[in-house]
Order: sequence, then structure tokens, then C-alpha cells
Amino acid sequence: MAQQVVMPKQGNSVESCIIVEWKVAVGDKVAVGDILCSAETDKSTIEVESTAEGVLLAQLYAEGDEVPVMQGIAMIGEAGERVELPTEQVQEETKPKPEAVVVETKAAPIAASVSAVQAVGASPRAKALAEKEGLLISAVQPSGPKGRIIERDVLAAKGQPLSPLARQKALDEGLAAPQQGSGIGGRVLASDLVASTSPVAAAPAEEVTEIPVKGVRKVTARRMMESIHSTCQLSLHAWADARALKRLRAGFKASSAELGLGGITINDLVLFAVSRTLQQFPAFNAHFLGDKILRYSHVHLGVATDTAKGLLVPVLRNSDVLSLKQLSLQTKALVGKCKDGSIAPDDLTGSTFTVSNVGSFGIEAFTPVLNVPEVAILGVGTIALKPVEDEDGDVAFIEHIGLSLTMDHQAVDGADAARFLRSLMDNIAKIDLLLAL
Repeated sequence: MAQQVVMPKQGNSVESCIIVEWKVAVGDKVAVGDILCSAETDKSTIEVESTAEGVLLAQLYAEGDEVPVMQGIAMIGEAGERVELPTEQVQEETKPKPEAVVVETKAAPIAASVSAVQAVGASPRAKALAEKEGLLISAVQPSGPKGRIIERDVLAAKGQPLSPLARQKALDEGLAAPQQGSGIGGRVLASDLVASTSPVAAAPAEEVTEIPVKGVRKVTARRMMESIHSTCQLSLHAWADARALKRLRAGFKASSAELGLGGITINDLVLFAVSRTLQQFPAFNAHFLGDKILRYSHVHLGVATDTAKGLLVPVLRNSDVLSLKQLSLQTKALVGKCKDGSIAPDDLTGSTFTVSNVGSFGIEAFTPVLNVPEVAILGVGTIALKPVEDEDGDVAFIEHIGLSLTMDHQAVDGADAARFLRSLMDNIAKIDLLLAL
């Protein structure tokens, strides 16, 4: 025979609770002690445990409904068992699915549930806190089930503290307090209410769009979590003199079209510098596999690419033996395939070091996440003016490019990472000389 689970009594002063979230669905198996739902009282948030074992046959109230204590909230019994419920408690959102139990609707002496319209309001705890803080409950933005104002909404709406007179005046006259008043430390005074109060606008309707996590986004999410959980990541931030980069870029852009150099970008120059610097520091052109490290004789650069489907990292193979022009053309071809969806799976695997450039967004420095099993990843920021003191003590503002190196401390040491980054800074500052090698 089906058993009813009731909303437990929470002290002598609590008369009802609001169901915040159901933890189990109709048709799920439950045991004694399993959490059925969470609920909010005017004093705390509680978890309602099952007092029976079996299958959840029905939820008698929906999320956001206010339930009197000792009132039935769920029916638990055997799969396929028929249960009797009062007609007024069979709501569309709580009816069993076709494969679940068939519920007969015969009258019974159980109180009716709160309707969806009635559920829109404020919880007892939210009301008590709003009154204590001198806030108009109608001015609070709701985030609870069915648009209900709950305690966290009032906490979020709290501004500067009100004086006792201001609090009483706000409650008596229905005035809204400003975020900061004219009193000591921003305290809101009664005079501030008169001077700054305006009619409280109704809260705009909230629309929530549910987006399934799948495809590239799902793969990226999994890989990022694996990276954080499986590595010991340390990031170093620095700036490199970018005058040579800017000078070369301007020269390439102004060169004859027959040379085919006009498309070479600042990022291409950075990739070139990285590929040559990694030859000097083979410990960073490697994979860390836990019980062994694989070092590679050639540099296979991963180029983080933003696409409509999400982040992709095509691999620029043997970049250490490519000329700057070859590197630029191959990078553009790979990025283009990523963006139009024609990239082959083989072109997205096998990188030994990754570069992620967000300089076009104006980001100066950031902490890139390792592309495991790689040992390190370089983040490239924007070019910005930095004050530099010369040998004579004069200060000049010189263009510098931001560099952020994240490395796995399991595979390399911080001092080695600093040496690698220092060498890369020097190679970027002297990129014109590096091209001659």
C-alpha cells in the first residue's frame, strides 16, 4: 500500500514551508532517508527525507508551492501501484508520465495546493529580512521558483545600512532607499529617501534559454576539467618589446604583392619566435604522461582558434623548419578550415605546444589552461605602451606585447619556465635578427 510523506514540522512557530527543488522525479526508486526535496522556512533551508521505501508515485506539490507542515507532499509505493489523491491536488505539472503509475482522482480530506499564481510572492524568511533591513519587498528582483522572492534575493538587494528613522520612514511611506546615503560611511538617512526616491518599476519578465552541452563545447569542457585535475599549473606573466614586430608587420604590409608577404600578421611572427625558442628549450616541447616525459625533435604548434562551434586547436606541424611565409600560409589555411567546418580530425591532434592569442580583444594578460598532455601553453595579449627607463635615466613609453606562460610544475620547474619566457621575450624583441638564422 502506498505511503504518504509529509512536510515535517520545524519547531512550534513554523506553519508552512516552500518547496525549493525536487531531488527525485516520479518513477524514481527511493529508500528511507533519501532526500526527496529541499524546502525553505522562515528560519532556514531544510532537506526533506523519505520516510518510506519504494517508487515515487506522485509529487503532490510543485517547486515554489507553499506547503503547510504535516501536509502530504509525496506518495511512495510499489511500481505500477494505484494511489488515490484529492482532485484539487492533481496538477498538470505533477501528473505521472505515461510509463508511470496511473493516479485515480477521488476526493480525500487533504488541503488543496497553492496555485502557480498564488505561489508568486515572497518567502517568510525573505519578508522578515526585508523588514529588518528596511527594504521594499516589491523592489527586490526574484530568482526563486515561479518568480518567488527568497532570502538570497533580499541579501542581493541590500544597499548601505539605513538609520532607524530612515528604515521606519521607508516602511511607512513605501519609499525605496538609494544604494548609498549622505550619512557617515554611506549610511542612508531619512532625508535621502525624500531626495532620491522614485516609483519602483515592476521587475522585468525573466526568460531562460536552456542550451544542451554537446559537441565541441562538451569536449572542451571535459578537456578543461581533465587539465585542471591532472596537472599542477603555474603561470608566469611578462612583456616583450614589440617595436620590431610592429616595424616588420608594417614593412610586409607595404611590400610588393608579388612577394606574397602582405598577409603576415603579428601572430605569425610570434608563432615563428615560439617555434625557434622551443628548439633552445626542448623540455617545453614535450608531453607529460605521469610516469614518463616524451620530448619531440620537431615543434608541432597548436593554434587555439575561436569558431562558431567553440574552441578548436589545429596543429601546425614541423613549424620549426617552416619559413615565416610558409608558417603564415599554413596557419591561415588551418584556421580557415576550422571556421568553415572542413578541418580533418588528424589536423586537430598531435600538438606539442599551444599558443592562444586574445590580443585582438584588448586583453593584456591572462592564465591559459594547459592543453594536456602538453607541458606548457603560451597566452598572447595585446600590444600596449609601457614606461621604460633608459641608461641615462630618461623614461620613454614603448610598445610591448603581453605574454603569459602556463606550465605543468610536474614536468618542469618554475626557474626553467622563467628562462624560457625570458629567451622568448628577447627573440620577439629581436625578431628581425631571428629571421636571419
